[in-house]
Amino acid sequence: MSEFQTLLYETPAPHIARIVLNRPDTRNAQDTRLLYELNDAFDKAAQDGTVKVIILAANGPHFSSGHDLRERDALATMKEFSTVGTWCGFECAGAEAQMAREKEIYIGFSERWRNIPKPTIAEVQGKCIAGGLMLVWPCDIIVAAEDAAFLDNTVSMGVGGAEFFNHPWELGVRKAKELLFTADWLSAAEAEKLGMVNHVVPNEKLSEFTLELAKRIAQKPLFALKLAKEAVNAAQDAQGRSSAMQTAFALHQLAHSHNMQVHGMLIDPSGISPAVKKA
Repeated sequence: MSEFQTLLYETPAPHIARIVLNRPDTRNAQDTRLLYELNDAFDKAAQDGTVKVIILAANGPHFSSGHDLRERDALATMKEFSTVGTWCGFECAGAEAQMAREKEIYIGFSERWRNIPKPTIAEVQGKCIAGGLMLVWPCDIIVAAEDAAFLDNTVSMGVGGAEFFNHPWELGVRKAKELLFTADWLSAAEAEKLGMVNHVVPNEKLSEFTLELAKRIAQKPLFALKLAKEAVNAAQDAQGRSSAMQTAFALHQLAHSHNMQVHGMLIDPSGISPAVKKA
């Protein structure tokens, strides 16, 4: 079923691949291995000529708790994989190494996944926090269970937003600001109302509903699906998404550098929760 350590790769129906995050004990926190394996799994599905639709799901009660703050020696793990971007300097001093890492495995991966030339569907239950948004937002369609809740708490940590800064296009400008400023939870129902989520379904129906939706899409010619996705993505980029994303990423790096100088760590500890402080 799977050659991966942190996820499962399944083919639940003809023309459909299903990638399942499989670190439920950490609430599917994203360490370096999970992100590289997820990228490899997406590549596998993209390069398989029999696959038309890709589902991204997660085991356990929560979709993803975001970046794994407990990871140690991430650089050693990175060396086990081939980098996919052209940026370099992962072992350099100061902000250069941090920017290189985040340009590779955060914004870099999210942009790659957004542009996979096949329809992708995120199947989300439970909590989806900060880095978790950078897994679901690159997907073309989001199906959420009734208990799904979304959060970007990066402002609480002294950073202006998650690395893949798609907030204005997911929520609209005013709701994006509110989500960031307050670091409050966004329910599945409200996310659907805002257009970020396509469907909200009972928890027990989540996988079944998502698979049926994938089956309907998989009936269409693959080339036409590719062209439709390319056209919609191009329309969004014509609105300035790509350049705005790069500006937000640069500001994200400025925040990390500032926090290192002032607090001796990448985040400002004054606004974070006790659980995050402990990690």
